[in-house]
Amino acid sequence: MSCQISEERINATIAFHGHSCPGLSIGIRAAELALQKLGNPSASEIVAVVETDMCGVDAIQFLTGATMGKGNLIHRDYGKMAFSFFHRGTGNGFRAVLNPKARHEMDEEMAELTKKSTSGAATDAEAKRLVELRSAAQNRFMTLPLTEMFVVTELRQGAPRPARILESLTCEHCGEKTMESRTRRFAGQTFCIPCFGKVEQKV
Repeated sequence: MSCQISEERINATIAFHGHSCPGLSIGIRAAELALQKLGNPSASEIVAVVETDMCGVDAIQFLTGATMGKGNLIHRDYGKMAFSFFHRGTGNGFRAVLNPKARHEMDEEMAELTKKSTSGAATDAEAKRLVELRSAAQNRFMTLPLTEMFVVTELRQGAPRPARILESLTCEHCGEKTMESRTRRFAGQTFCIPCFGKVEQKV
């Protein structure tokens, strides 16, 4: 079954992100899955944990309303096409990983052509082929049933706790205010993370 999000909302998502691409389509479908499985929670009830920083995260933010500023869009830099969603009210949650079969064996060719295109070595024919592959991938992602698009695991541990307002401490090296939980102690002094890296550097 193809994507059930309205064309108007999809177009608005594309405008928010700045362009249309396969990665954005993955995020659109992940958001669609989250809204379906969690009963269309409000922007304050949903929590999204993303394991990538790719284009699709913009779609998740736009369509679910989860944001880093509200503390309910959490980035874990694992480099995986995986997304977890929770409903704070019900405690329900799940993790969805892009099914490798969803790519329909296009990855290898796309990766090779992308590398050539980035380096400027792609021929006109190869550049055209890359555009065709990206379009085919995007169309496939937007039309696959969600059950084929993602491998889903139900989660029992509940949503990550809401963001807390903590005291700000002054870094004794640069003088800038830093959230308490992001400071480091060294030789009896308090440092922000960048300054700690400078004073603790062993080489």
